Amino acid sequence: MTLTGTDMLGLVDVQPTFMPGGELAVAEGDLVVPLINRLLAGPFRHAFATQDWHPRGHSSFASTHPGKQPFETVQMPYGPQTLWPDHAIQGSANAALHPDLVHDRIELIIRKGFDPKIDSYSAFYENDRTTTTGLDAWLRARGVRRVFLAGLATDYCVAWSAEDAVRHGFEVVVIEDACRGIGLPLPSGGTTMDAAQRRLAELGVAFTTSAALL
Repeated sequence: MTLTGTDMLGLVDVQPTFMPGGELAVAEGDLVVPLINRLLAGPFRHAFATQDWHPRGHSSFASTHPGKQPFETVQMPYGPQTLWPDHAIQGSANAALHPDLVHDRIELIIRKGFDPKIDSYSAFYENDRTTTTGLDAWLRARGVRRVFLAGLATDYCVAWSAEDAVRHGFEVVVIEDACRGIGLPLPSGGTTMDAAQRRLAELGVAFTTSAALL
């Protein structure tokens, strides 16, 4: 796959809070870091990153809903919300971008989920789907046409970011081996990974590997 000056690498929530030993650990989440560093050292000259950044007592935390457990679903004013363990607490070491991540080509860091009443998965919107992060305008100002995504977790923040990028008119490629997913079971069968892959394929999102880019 040939890259051009209109391509941009997006790093989604590459934070210790989502890695083994973190508060909301994604299995093998730490394995994405060396792959991402190779991509940053090689084909990608430009990148942005997102950073989950929650205040204590965030409404998406199960601990703020008496009697509820992590991974249960509640209704928020903006729709269904999965409840999570407390994670990505503002100012904590685990909320920082991973210390081994090379920052040299990261030109923008978007902090999301900072509003205590609204969760945020997408790099483009908070979960109310009306509050924007400004990423769309930032990418367009730099002439970006195609966005490559890597990071955590495939079935949540990576997938939602990919969907919104498509809706904003960007070509989107997910670098599969530079992502890891959660894979929660769904009542209808299958997992959140299965559902995310179907949704992205239907939208025309492409999938590749780091080896195809290096």
